[in-house]
Amino acid sequence: MSTTPRVKLNDKVPNNLYFSELNQGENIPHEVTSDQIFKGKKVVIFGIPGAFTSVCSSKHLPQFIDKSKALKDKGVDTIACTAVNDPYVLREWASTFKNSTEILMLGDAEMSFHKYFGLLQNIPLIGTRGQRFSMYVDDGVIKVLNIEEPGPLSYKVSGPEHMLKDLEKLGL
Repeated sequence: MSTTPRVKLNDKVPNNLYFSELNQGENIPHEVTSDQIFKGKKVVIFGIPGAFTSVCSSKHLPQFIDKSKALKDKGVDTIACTAVNDPYVLREWASTFKNSTEILMLGDAEMSFHKYFGLLQNIPLIGTRGQRFSMYVDDGVIKVLNIEEPGPLSYKVSGPEHMLKDLEKLGL
């Protein structure tokens, strides 16, 4: 089930999409709406095919952690990672990285966000996962959009270096 992404620049993130979040020390996940994440904020959100997977663990998340200060220096309020994983898995995965608290981990196991924007793919032997992407969302409006080719190893345009260049082009 690979979908063709429906998301495009200047789309508004609907306020009724939701994620699950589980912070350190919590036992039960809680719902976080897209409105809570994006309204009135400048957010970089990146999507990964899955926690504990090769490129996600060796490059995508660690590079966003490393570049979190540079992104925040550009005016970004929140840096978030989402995956079609449950919040328990995302929390445990993030805890394996130093300074991972710089990144808000958002589970999308019910695929609210990924399905709405057409950012799903089927990976053989793994199942339905999200496509790898990054977005810059300003007060709910998508101003930068980078979507990788389907597949678990695609990683050319969704990393933080590319995002920093895109933010520069926006004058940030």
